[in-house]
Amino acid sequence: MLPLGRQSIVFVGGKGGVGKTTVAAAMAVAAADRGDACLLVSTDPAHSIGDLFGTRVGDREREILPNLTALEIDPEAQVERHLEAVARTLREFVRPEMYHEIDRHLQLTRLSPGAVEAAMLERVAAVMSESDGRYRRVIFDTAPTGHTLRLLSLPEIMSTWMDGLLRQQDRSEDKARALERLERTGDDLSYVDDGREAPADQRAQRIRETLLERRRTFARARRLLLDPARCAFVLVVIPEKLPILESRKALDVLRRFEVPVAGLVVNRVLPQTPLGEFLERRRGQEAEYLREIAREFADIPRVDVPLQPRDVHGVDALRELAATLVRWGA
Repeated sequence: MLPLGRQSIVFVGGKGGVGKTTVAAAMAVAAADRGDACLLVSTDPAHSIGDLFGTRVGDREREILPNLTALEIDPEAQVERHLEAVARTLREFVRPEMYHEIDRHLQLTRLSPGAVEAAMLERVAAVMSESDGRYRRVIFDTAPTGHTLRLLSLPEIMSTWMDGLLRQQDRSEDKARALERLERTGDDLSYVDDGREAPADQRAQRIRETLLERRRTFARARRLLLDPARCAFVLVVIPEKLPILESRKALDVLRRFEVPVAGLVVNRVLPQTPLGEFLERRRGQEAEYLREIAREFADIPRVDVPLQPRDVHGVDALRELAATLVRWGA
């Protein structure tokens, strides 16, 4: 059984195709059946929560069972909302003639490395904060491991980046005040001011407040991620070489960032019944991998989930899987 205890935020992750969505959904159903209000969130661009439950979910919270609400975050839509908010802020500080320059730069930003991860982190951090008090448990079905680890490392990276921006803002305030004292000459500098806009000191304060709020968002996400009483990570693996290697790397990174790891789910283990020559050979190979898993992940709790005779689909099948996975209220 997974010793999840009373953590209110659980991330379920692993290599693509190992069944992490099914595991996350089963855990969410178990929480809902227990009477705990639960939010199941997908951050994987290839959303499949709706398919698993046989319903449509989408980018807004939607109740799909009693006590169970689901949300599939759309990364592209999140980037669009994020950049539009940035554009609205920037337009406060320039004349209309410069709006096209703002749009051009934001178009380039949309394609820049890390844009999706940064926007996703803001949404995930918001969900983590805003769900407090509304849901007893929030379960994230995350993107494949590499994406998730970048998501988890961003709070530290972005907090450092925001500190640098704030220092730069401090250095620029004196220059901004000096520019305010200059008479307009009609050159390009006139674009940064407009008679309808607030004085430079007020604009600088609004910029500072925006930067500080973003820094608080990232810092809040980091605190939650590193709090073992409130957050845990569950790795899902299958007894094959590449998923084992990726999960080992993931565990190392999670521990380096001091993210609490609650346990390991070993999915699709062949049953201990006669299987025929072909599958017996597969089971012999699987046994080697299971021994490797036992060695490599010896110090974290582990659950073995047998290979099911049929696809796991629908609430009843998820409840059967949940009975194997979790000891709720431990």
